[in-house]
Amino acid sequence: MMTIRIRLAGVLLAMGTLLAGCGDGGGEQPAPPPQAVIPQDAVGHYCGMYLFEHKGPKGQILLRDRETPVWFTTIREVFAYIQLPEEPKTIVAAYVQDMARMQPDGTLPDDSWMSIRDAWYVIHSRYAGGMGTLDALPFSTQEAAQAFQEREGGKIVRFDDMPDNYIFGLPELPASDRPTTAGAPPSEFERADALPAGAPE
Repeated sequence: MMTIRIRLAGVLLAMGTLLAGCGDGGGEQPAPPPQAVIPQDAVGHYCGMYLFEHKGPKGQILLRDRETPVWFTTIREVFAYIQLPEEPKTIVAAYVQDMARMQPDGTLPDDSWMSIRDAWYVIHSRYAGGMGTLDALPFSTQEAAQAFQEREGGKIVRFDDMPDNYIFGLPELPASDRPTTAGAPPSEFERADALPAGAPE
């Protein structure tokens, strides 16, 4: 997995260099391009399904040579896109939605986006994300992530510490645990009967 981690570091360095190169060399660096509002016809890059068909936090990546964002139905897929060598490396920004802003119907407001590097992620929790699978759940504050972890279990990591085997493997739950389904705010979870199948590999 070391090769994957090195590739990720290279992509991040390229992103920083690209943004810095847009400045005048000694002035303030320009802000990254703003996140987009999810349109009704937005389709997940890997699953090919409409984003509005799935609850839970979504992701978007902005490319230098593409006008529209690349959309993702799960956060693990955002990390995978950044790391996979066959995907474009002209990334100028990557955003994820703040899980703490989730509404009772499982949706998130248009202003819930944050940089992928700023989030605190809860992994290996009992919560089933947008595709009905376990996901890396982003929070804008450490306190919100810890409160979620206390209820739903799991581990808190930052962007640079995301395990490669969690991104590309099939996360497992202890036999006694059941996933929480998306569609309710963290304080009003309902238990699912079984772990949904079909996690992205």
